[in-house]
Amino acid sequence: MNDAPISLSNLHARLKTRSMGMKLIVVCALALVMTIPALFVGGLVEERTQRAADVTKEIGSHVGGQQTFLGPTLAIPYTVPAQTAGSTAEHGTYLVFPVQGGATVKTRTEERRRSLFKVPVFEADLRFDAAFDLTGVPLAAPLGAVLDWSQAELVVGVSDARGALADGTITANGKTDSFVPINSIDDLSLNSNGNQNQRTPLTLFGVMVSNLAQPNARFQVSTALRFSGAQRMAILAYGKTTHLNIAGDWPNPSFDGGFLPVRRTVSAQGFSGEWSVPWIARGIPAEGRSSSAAGLDSTALGVSFVELADPYQSVNRSIKYVLLFLGLLFLSYFIFEVTTGKRVHPAQYILVGIAQIIFYLLLLSFAERIGFDFGFLLAGSATVILLSANAGWIFESRIQGLRALLCFGLLYVLIYMLLRLEDNALLVGAIASFLAVAAAMYLTRGIDWYSQLAGAGTQEQRASLLVPKDPA
Repeated sequence: MNDAPISLSNLHARLKTRSMGMKLIVVCALALVMTIPALFVGGLVEERTQRAADVTKEIGSHVGGQQTFLGPTLAIPYTVPAQTAGSTAEHGTYLVFPVQGGATVKTRTEERRRSLFKVPVFEADLRFDAAFDLTGVPLAAPLGAVLDWSQAELVVGVSDARGALADGTITANGKTDSFVPINSIDDLSLNSNGNQNQRTPLTLFGVMVSNLAQPNARFQVSTALRFSGAQRMAILAYGKTTHLNIAGDWPNPSFDGGFLPVRRTVSAQGFSGEWSVPWIARGIPAEGRSSSAAGLDSTALGVSFVELADPYQSVNRSIKYVLLFLGLLFLSYFIFEVTTGKRVHPAQYILVGIAQIIFYLLLLSFAERIGFDFGFLLAGSATVILLSANAGWIFESRIQGLRALLCFGLLYVLIYMLLRLEDNALLVGAIASFLAVAAAMYLTRGIDWYSQLAGAGTQEQRASLLVPKDPA
């Protein structure tokens, strides 16, 4: 018994003595095998995606990164005297949010480049208005707590102070002062990169307002900040009722966060969004110890500055359809094979599969430089021409080459449609696959699958394979 491995030439020799049905099974197996190299291409896409993320993080670190802002909030130190002998007094910060908070933000954006990667960077001018009503404060202070009104501060916060472009100012009673850095309040923090188990304290700036913050007092303040950042900015719902307007020149914003805008406009010249968050929707107490504001980050009103077409995301989506496209490609060659009577060696199928895999490499390299649409046009056109010319060479017929050009051209148009339709991609892909199989069934309806596909013989002998057998 010969246990030597089967080479491609031996496989081809065995296929000559076997039925066309067996050849179809082998072709399907080759299509499955050719998906393995596609996994390596997918890994390359992931590596490039990670590299782009690293560049984004590096550039963002110099301009402030994704910024989150807290509007004017009153912070009053308190002390709970020792209750028993030997115990110590408790110290903390009592927060009072404004009854009405209104913010207006105007942004200007530009793209910073490093090598092939682009990062949207913004500059934002922020104006916060706040109306405070201290009637009845404190309502939720710790039992026996004494508020030190003489040390009351009005604070604003930001997630990364390195993005500051100018000193922040506060205006009250016609007088303007500048904010100064203060010690962060430990409990006033945000989730770190969306991780609820890891929290990052806000960087706070404050101004002493003991002349305004008195028991049962009412007053209004206005603050102005100017910061830079990258990719995303958000405003926390800092008032019992918060109203926010954001406008900018970025044409592709994505509105996100805990609440979506009640009104929005987006055009090629820019965008605007308007939010309104009532107290019952905010879900945070109007006043209390600093720990009561732990969930404030869930109220963020945000806008992200995103690229309309991410080349890595588009290429990665195209690779997910690789088995479908390889299957349709190999099926097309098999139909050409059985309708012409010309033998196609398994090695030639493998070369066709390799050409399809290289298409994804071309697509990735072109998309990084000229965008996905033009990259797909160049890579797809080159691959279709190569596959069509290869069909003409294999079947020694210009007519078959032209048939292949039409067939593969339609196939790549289908690929592009699937990548651009997004929501309807599954529906279109399923219908196209059904129609392709139906066409294959129709074109092979007269084949005797138990017969051998002769590599030689007269034209009449080859054509006889497509004649239905008499059931009698």
